[in-house]
Amino acid sequence: MNDKIRRVYIPMTETGFYILFCLQQENHGYGITQQVKSMTGGEIVISPGTMYGSLSKMEKDGLICFTREEDKRKLYQITDLGREILDLEIARIERLYRNSKGEFVHEQQ
Repeated sequence: MNDKIRRVYIPMTETGFYILFCLQQENHGYGITQQVKSMTGGEIVISPGTMYGSLSKMEKDGLICFTREEDKRKLYQITDLGREILDLEIARIERLYRNSKGEFVHEQQ
């Protein structure tokens, strides 16, 4: 992974996180929107403009790839690079959570 991609995506926005998280399985923009709405109890609703702008950027940057079209909907899936970014973000969130609970982990240099 190059440093530019890492700087752009880490830390991630909630939208970016949920899109990559949902694309661990093949899905389309509307499906992701519905899944995120369900997962968050309606607290996060991704607008179509945000969704399709994010999908376009993530595809261009190699985090997701177009897999096929079904009923005029483009289906995407996370790539290895996207998985690497998602794993880094999950580790960052877990560290934040541990630290918020006073469970400090001293990493070796």
